[in-house]
Amino acid sequence: MSTDAKNAIAQMEKIVSLCKRRGFIFQSSEIYGGCGGVWDYGPLGAELKRNLRNVWWNTMTREREDVLGLDASILMNPAIWKASGHVDTFADLMRECSLTNKRVRADHVEPQDGVVMNYSGAKSPTGWKLARPISVLMKKGEHIESLRKRVRTLIASNAGEAAGKVEEIELLDEAKGDTLERTIDFHPETGGALGDARPFNLMLKTYLGPTATEADVTYLRPETAQAIFAQFKNVYDSSRMKVPFGIGQIGKAFRNEVTPKNFTFRSREFEQMELEFFIKPDEAVEIISGKVDTWSEGADLSEPKPNWGWQMWHRYWVDQRTKFYEGIGLGDVLEYYWQTPEDLAHYARACVDILCEFPFGTEELEGIAARGDFDLSAHQTASTKSQEIFDEELKTAAAKLTAEQKDALRARKQEEGRNTVKKKAEKERREPTADDFAAMEKSMNYFCDRLFAGNYVPHVIEPSAGLDRMALAVIAKAFSETEKVDEKGKKEIITVLRLHPRVAPIKVGVFPLLKNKPELVAKAREVYALLKKHMNCFYDETASIGRRYARQDEAGTPFGVTIDFETCGEKGPELADTVTLRHRDSGEQERVKITDLLGKLLPLVS
Repeated sequence: MSTDAKNAIAQMEKIVSLCKRRGFIFQSSEIYGGCGGVWDYGPLGAELKRNLRNVWWNTMTREREDVLGLDASILMNPAIWKASGHVDTFADLMRECSLTNKRVRADHVEPQDGVVMNYSGAKSPTGWKLARPISVLMKKGEHIESLRKRVRTLIASNAGEAAGKVEEIELLDEAKGDTLERTIDFHPETGGALGDARPFNLMLKTYLGPTATEADVTYLRPETAQAIFAQFKNVYDSSRMKVPFGIGQIGKAFRNEVTPKNFTFRSREFEQMELEFFIKPDEAVEIISGKVDTWSEGADLSEPKPNWGWQMWHRYWVDQRTKFYEGIGLGDVLEYYWQTPEDLAHYARACVDILCEFPFGTEELEGIAARGDFDLSAHQTASTKSQEIFDEELKTAAAKLTAEQKDALRARKQEEGRNTVKKKAEKERREPTADDFAAMEKSMNYFCDRLFAGNYVPHVIEPSAGLDRMALAVIAKAFSETEKVDEKGKKEIITVLRLHPRVAPIKVGVFPLLKNKPELVAKAREVYALLKKHMNCFYDETASIGRRYARQDEAGTPFGVTIDFETCGEKGPELADTVTLRHRDSGEQERVKITDLLGKLLPLVS
């Protein structure tokens, strides 16, 4: 393992330790051995997540006139997941270890070098037998006795008490096999040979009804987006909004990840923050505005324009989301991956992944996709309920088009449809049929007829972020260590969590200089009462003032307020009713009047 990899693991271990020690994140059900891939947020973690939720919600809904909120249920009619494609296609390709039956994602197997060791089976003095062949990779540099011990241990853990003592298990008919380089056919943890890749659906099943049979099967939602699509017309009709507009939602989602990893980064239960922003099809924009504004380098994204097509809207939301992350302290750890045509989902026109540097590598923080009308059209077809909207402005503009202009648009759509049919058939490795082209022609004519009458199914731009990933990102970015040497020459590692004040769980620590001075304690309590109505504060009077500062630094608290003898007027009337305000990151300390304290702090933490 490289030095960089070792350092990254060590850094991640320190972050995990801090999260438990300071009450950010705990292993779920820890006293019972844990629950894999599921995490609980302690007092500071709950505040951090709440702050991130609030910042997202305020940014995406309250500060805008074109986005509304939704809070949909976790349980929904399973027909929704059939229509969206999740029942049939929401799966990862998995491979199973022949030794332990542990599963691993096929795309998560790193190449390994080693020698294949084969056994016909195993037995133990208890009478237990394993009557099937075993193939295990002895990794490069591994001693044969280490391999045997590892295989015995794995067999015993799988067989349970029946196999007896680990050291008494006998491996049968050992035979040395091929020497392999960069093989991906052995489990990365166990070394056991992997079976063929098979699809594994990620949705978690449950039952909604009295019989607990297949008739009552439903699913814990694997994403929050489909509820927005299913409720689109209700929101549109009840709010009197006009396209373009968005619907945002924050909520729990569940995926039966076989290999949850990297702390809270990939979990089985997580929280999403998603926006579905509905826009006019480019053809409607063209009819109304005469021209569709498409993306070019240096284009002005500051304010949306009526003639924007989907490309401009997609770039706009990438820009908006980048500014959001800059506003919570992540601006300098972001990268972008613009998906290639080969990467894209079949319905997507474009997708960019906003990536973030974590100790374990650069990984996706948020995806922003241009999804076309795929989702609403799929639900329209499956439910037989129209998801079209009527646009009076479009109908009026279309009525002014000449017959030649309409024919030209219709011909263009037919050509686009033919190209789509050919690409789809090419992906499916077949020749397009006459029926394919006939169905396409009928669909495009229907689209144009509806468009000229002022009707269309809106298209959508989807910024989709994970709240748990975001929380981990801000913690990882904020984590820092410095070495301090005291007056006796003793070295000490100081941990500081430099969280952005907007998202820090505790905004201000309030400290009387000494706890045995009633006048200091009384004044400190007065200041604490003043501030806590407006922001989350922490009162602490135990240990030295330096130790109290250090505790709050480790918890990510950006400001400290100390009530000292100057506050009580013992150093002159000019300092009476002033406090020491300490800034965590700069270490700067300033005197501030108590009456000015709230006005100074509120803009810094909001």
